Amino acid sequence: MNTFGHFFRITTWGESHGAGIGVVIDGCPPGLPLDPGDIQAELDLRRPGQSELTSPRQESDRVEILSGVFEGHTLGTPISLVVFNRDMRPYDYSALKDVFRPGHADFTWQGKYGRRDYRGGGRSSGRETTARVAAGAVARKILAGKGIRVLAFARMIGGQWLQDAAVEKLFEAGAAGLDAVASATGLDRLRQAIYASQVRCPDTEAAQRMAAAIRGAAAEKDSVGGIVEVRAFGMPTGLGDPVFAKLDALIAQGLLSLGAVKAIEFGDGFRLAEMRGSQANDPFLRRSDGGVMPGSNRAGGVAGGISTGLPLVCRVAVKPTASIGRPQATVDAGGQARELTIEGRHDPCIVIRLVPVVEHMVNLVLVDLLLSQMVTRAAAGGTK
Repeated sequence: MNTFGHFFRITTWGESHGAGIGVVIDGCPPGLPLDPGDIQAELDLRRPGQSELTSPRQESDRVEILSGVFEGHTLGTPISLVVFNRDMRPYDYSALKDVFRPGHADFTWQGKYGRRDYRGGGRSSGRETTARVAAGAVARKILAGKGIRVLAFARMIGGQWLQDAAVEKLFEAGAAGLDAVASATGLDRLRQAIYASQVRCPDTEAAQRMAAAIRGAAAEKDSVGGIVEVRAFGMPTGLGDPVFAKLDALIAQGLLSLGAVKAIEFGDGFRLAEMRGSQANDPFLRRSDGGVMPGSNRAGGVAGGISTGLPLVCRVAVKPTASIGRPQATVDAGGQARELTIEGRHDPCIVIRLVPVVEHMVNLVLVDLLLSQMVTRAAAGGTK
């Protein structure tokens, strides 16, 4: 399955060391202002080779729009985007043709299909996420028009945390945790600070500790993982369905489809398991305009699978990069024991480049549900 979404559907294609990576978007509404620069700005946030803390592979990741856009606006027809690979080195992987790399999809891919693209993992490579970011850039523009903004950041890398107090300060939260950066301008400034950081963490002291952890692992030819937190602001009430298409379930599906993501939590997440109901429940309050709202956000902006109108808060655990320069025990396709040392160009910490990917996967889920909600409301005659 290479297609994700229902009303805003994306189909990604391409391999890590093939001719290119691309995506077809079907369901984008007509009339959306869109040019390559809108997409390129987001691709630049995840491309490799930006610092010594990421893979040295030199890809400009220049996007081309092949269809679906005319005179600077979307047509409502399928949008086809392509990024041609320029710095492929498939020969770096020739020694891996018959060897299963620990932590990679080599063994399971071979077991399922009977053959595999061993050039950097082919379709199972993290390079596939280039296409997701390109599509997410389009989704982001749609959401921005509805006042919804999503941003992600590194919450922990190599055991070095951005602590709760620092996060609350960054988001200028009030005592109840509800006043997080109310203005779009404030969110845009915070996003700029996140991506100005080498490790995608806007807190200088925490960022320095995270960078040191990455350098330490790299010096030992090893790697580290971490946690990416993502928040969505301007959320309306009512996105998501109460059974199989829960908002949190769909976000979990999207984020867990990323190869390095191994766990997910919403709001207070696993900490809720240690609380009593009297502590875990979000009480309801009367707003100043007479409406109703939750008085806290332990649930992370989701109740019963439907958005509450408070910020969506989610975290994903990212495993250490599987490709490391230290000897590892494995076997080859014939079952013979081998010792493997992986050469080539790899990220000592994939968290850095995964931050924009996580952000755009949430954009893709939210725009799909937003369009679904618009259809539902229209079918109900505009009933709120």
